[in-house]
Amino acid sequence: MSAFASKSGRAVHPQSPPSGAPPGGNTELASLFECPVCFDYVLPPILQCQSGHLVCANCRPKLTCCPTCRGPLGNIRNLAMEKVASTVMFPCKYSSSGCSATLLHTDKTEHEDTCEFRPYMCPCPGASCKWQGSLEQVMPHLMSVHKSITTLQGEDIVFLATDINLPGAVDWVMMQSCFGHHFMLVLEKQEKFDGHQQFFAIVQLIGSRKQAENFAYRLELNGPRRRLTWEATPRSIHEGVQSAIMNSDCLVFDTSIAQLFADNGNLGINVTISMC
Repeated sequence: MSAFASKSGRAVHPQSPPSGAPPGGNTELASLFECPVCFDYVLPPILQCQSGHLVCANCRPKLTCCPTCRGPLGNIRNLAMEKVASTVMFPCKYSSSGCSATLLHTDKTEHEDTCEFRPYMCPCPGASCKWQGSLEQVMPHLMSVHKSITTLQGEDIVFLATDINLPGAVDWVMMQSCFGHHFMLVLEKQEKFDGHQQFFAIVQLIGSRKQAENFAYRLELNGPRRRLTWEATPRSIHEGVQSAIMNSDCLVFDTSIAQLFADNGNLGINVTISMC
């Protein structure tokens, strides 16, 4: 490392950025906001101990003393550091997975909620499975842990939901494999507070949102002189079933409609996947 002369004539070596971090003033500034507990960034509101050591707002409720000096922790805001934080571009927390985005702290959370590099959650509906991992690990996880899910091959299949008259909230899940990709078909029945029931049917791609844009799907219910059809772009499993339901971006029908197409309590949904 080269040295330069200071006004006093002494040789001064420029300070190196943290190990593994790219050079640059912004990176060095961002490193000043590292929480000593979780090693994530300390973002406004920024709290400090009486000696000025920082700790993030998420870790603060879990602590009884400062993790740096062991001194007492109050609720002291560091307004100066908060002002500095508003000018710093922070890297996405998924930078180690490949995301190159740097953002103001006000935009960081929103970006990370939808970042393509964040881990994939288990796409099975419900909250019982807490697994998460890379996209390449999703199918091995489903095959090893969720073995009861049936997989059908082909672009045009029939998704048969049995016993749709079961009480309460129920989920039916099936996999469809075509065009070298896997699609998860979900029929979810929800029961409202007034006893009214609704069905939501959706197709998700086991893939990214960019990959999902290359496909279209059609869901079709057929009955005597009746046909109900829904066509859309499949959702990526990164977005999840609940996001589609909240935005009504799926086939929605109530119990009375379901009975028009059901046969002895079983509902067959024709599913067609096509490439755009």
